[in-house]
Amino acid sequence: MTGVLLVAIGGAAGSVARYLASTSVQRNVGISFPLGTFIINVTGSFLIGVILGLFEAGNLSPAARLLIAVGFLGGFTTFSSFSYESLLLLESKAVLPFLLNTVGSVVAGLAAAWLGVVLVRIMAAVLRGHP
Repeated sequence: MTGVLLVAIGGAAGSVARYLASTSVQRNVGISFPLGTFIINVTGSFLIGVILGLFEAGNLSPAARLLIAVGFLGGFTTFSSFSYESLLLLESKAVLPFLLNTVGSVVAGLAAAWLGVVLVRIMAAVLRGHP
């Protein structure tokens, strides 16, 4: 139960940090490219590399890993986990799984986002009486 609590606390903090950072960047930069999300994803990828590198070297406790890597960075960005797992595949010379993971994740993510938007638009049209 302690692990669940650590992940929950870290996740809540990471989610709030993501919201504040992303909205601040977008408000101050004012461009249509999602720069806030891009910066957060790249930063999260860097941080998960640092945190999991520290853990693998024995310099970080399992509790700290749960709080920071799984909780905070999981709430801050799921892209960090994706990047680290892809890096592990690449380092192990698992080229096909690496390509399937990287390309597949992007394509599936875009397809899922598109499907979600389309379904909501259809549902909204039906509710308005315009199928």
